[in-house]
Amino acid sequence: MFERQKKGERALLVLPHARGDGDAVRRADEFAELAKSAGAQVLERITARIDQPNPRFYLGSGKADEVAARVKALEADLVLVDHALTPVQERNLEKHVGARVVDRTGLILDIFAQRARSHEGKLEVELAQLKHLATRLVRGWTHLERQRGGAIGLRGPGETQLETDRRLLGERVKLLTRRIEKVHVQREQQRRARLRNTVPRVALVGYTNAGKSTLFNALTAGSVYAADQLFATLDPTVRRIEGLSCGPAVLADTVGFIRELPHDLVAAFRATLAEARDADLLLHVSDAADPERDRLIEVVNGVLEEIGAAGVPQLHVFNKIDLTDLPPRLERAGDGRPERVWISAATGAGLDLLRQALGERLGGARVRAELRLPPRAGRLRARLIALGAVARERHAEDGGWLLELDAPQAVLTPLLGDGSAEDARLLRGVLGS
Repeated sequence: MFERQKKGERALLVLPHARGDGDAVRRADEFAELAKSAGAQVLERITARIDQPNPRFYLGSGKADEVAARVKALEADLVLVDHALTPVQERNLEKHVGARVVDRTGLILDIFAQRARSHEGKLEVELAQLKHLATRLVRGWTHLERQRGGAIGLRGPGETQLETDRRLLGERVKLLTRRIEKVHVQREQQRRARLRNTVPRVALVGYTNAGKSTLFNALTAGSVYAADQLFATLDPTVRRIEGLSCGPAVLADTVGFIRELPHDLVAAFRATLAEARDADLLLHVSDAADPERDRLIEVVNGVLEEIGAAGVPQLHVFNKIDLTDLPPRLERAGDGRPERVWISAATGAGLDLLRQALGERLGGARVRAELRLPPRAGRLRARLIALGAVARERHAEDGGWLLELDAPQAVLTPLLGDGSAEDARLLRGVLGS
């Protein structure tokens, strides 16, 4: 076992790809940006075609030898691999090349750890890191010798340092989980209060570095940090938008999405992702100058489906037209609804069209109606209250309830297919469907 050093961030990038992968160049550039976002100095890129993953290194043995030689020649401190490695592969590769090895998941977790600012965000990042680390305690460490028992009656080999680390890590995970659940309860109460608010809510989503934070600042006169780097902002920020034809609205900026976002992070960052799931409307921001924007839109939609936000209405915003020859414009769907807006958040071109589209799309986004429920519809009543959709409630003469609903239509619509036929009939009366 070598002594794992923590010096420097001089990194060698290893970029595995499959035969005929037409997206390899894009992935390589994106991984290099991830490395720079983490603070690494990229010394060199090494591509590796993987037809059949090597159980020992993931890379082929010849490619592993090449990486080891380049690490020595360049005096690299770190090897970053653009793929998820198993704990055994990571450990074996570290021993073989004589430098720290970090896979794609570990790199993204490190960036999130640097960028999280809120108390909840820091807790969520630490929890995701510990879950990732739990499978990687067998590493090139030198302190894993067996501890000796020290008390009368307890003499013996004791437990290994590795077992101690695992036990302490497990206790920390339990503590963090309890703290996060407590914060989530508080956020859920705040969310229900916002749902009862008559102000419609909009969430910005999109591939990372598409310009969401710049657009957020342009629409709200806010001061969210915006930079030309991946994952510039992580924690959800909410501001009010004025001057729309539908009245004021609330806009939330969320974390940018990326290919192969670690599942632990998707599960952990419920706070920022909940802003997308519970919104009346999603502003799906794409980089208009990116030749692969259609493919990245599919990636974002895939993450939205994973977090339960696939059914939320979307307005597509194609940003950065100042980098193209495209003019600002508003495109409508067959039914006349605004569907796509082409803008530049940096120059302000097309922002008036975006505000017009927001006003039109949000005008009918909320359901405000009275719903009469019979006594046997107690389950539907409970679900509506849990969703924060009930503004006021009165008892009816027949023992049922008169509910005044005030909620986004996107919140109520899923109930049509997730309950009894009678519940769906009652809801259709107020949803008009």
